[in-house]
Amino acid sequence: MTAESDWGGAPSVLRMILGRRLEALRTRAGLTFEQAGAAIGVSHSTIRRMEAAKVARLRLTDAEKLLQVYGVTDRGEIDTFLHSVREANKRGWWHAYRDVVPDWFDAYLSLEQAALQIRAYENQFVHGLLQTEDYARALLGTGAPAEAAERRVALRMRRQELLVRQGPPRLWVVMDETVLRWPVGGPGVMRAQIDRLVELNRLPHVTVQLMPFANGPHPAMRAGAFHLFRFRARELPDIVYLNSLVGAVYLDKADDVVRYREAMDRLGAQAASAKKTEALLGAIRKEL
Repeated sequence: MTAESDWGGAPSVLRMILGRRLEALRTRAGLTFEQAGAAIGVSHSTIRRMEAAKVARLRLTDAEKLLQVYGVTDRGEIDTFLHSVREANKRGWWHAYRDVVPDWFDAYLSLEQAALQIRAYENQFVHGLLQTEDYARALLGTGAPAEAAERRVALRMRRQELLVRQGPPRLWVVMDETVLRWPVGGPGVMRAQIDRLVELNRLPHVTVQLMPFANGPHPAMRAGAFHLFRFRARELPDIVYLNSLVGAVYLDKADDVVRYREAMDRLGAQAASAKKTEALLGAIRKEL
């Protein structure tokens, strides 16, 4: 199993990996949820929740008992698994911002920190990992108390540290031209934001593509913004994230993921290339 340090501190993702590993071991052992639960003195629903990573914490005693029930006898394998359980039970760094982070967004932050690749389509605002502090402040400060807004801005800036860490994820963002036509914070803020996009687009692990108005409508316009995550761990499938004002949806079923992956591929093919995007950004900047 992978330790927290290898994942940039992503306990929710570690629980997903552990859950899928437990599911594989139970299946290999030929046991039902009911049989596994009875063997360690918990309900079948608890076993289901553990495998689905829907428990806040994995108890070490339960994990060790399950490994025994599933026929895992190698002490090194057991110790490695239990170490991962301890890491999964730690809080992510974003827990310090729990006063401004909704429960449903906690999982997103864990996915973002653990991802090998992040692909995203944005149709209204600059992607959070690409925003300047002033742009974020203008966006997050609308209708919010000043203190809470500053906390959200600080969280957003902290998230961006993953782009400059050792072994950063591959970030690929396609944005509609509409994103840069919203006057967030005024002309000065938008000019600085465009400069930031150009700067980041020149990093080897970042690609920003603009979908110009001239390219016409595209299928993703009806779907709205979405994120597609890919991970290092073979136990994890690609995951699609969709959000709204009151919550989020995380999709990992193969058919659903394939549809969004194909949509992202089409967006990348239809949008301006990274090089042409830089020229488009320069032209928009001159209009501000």
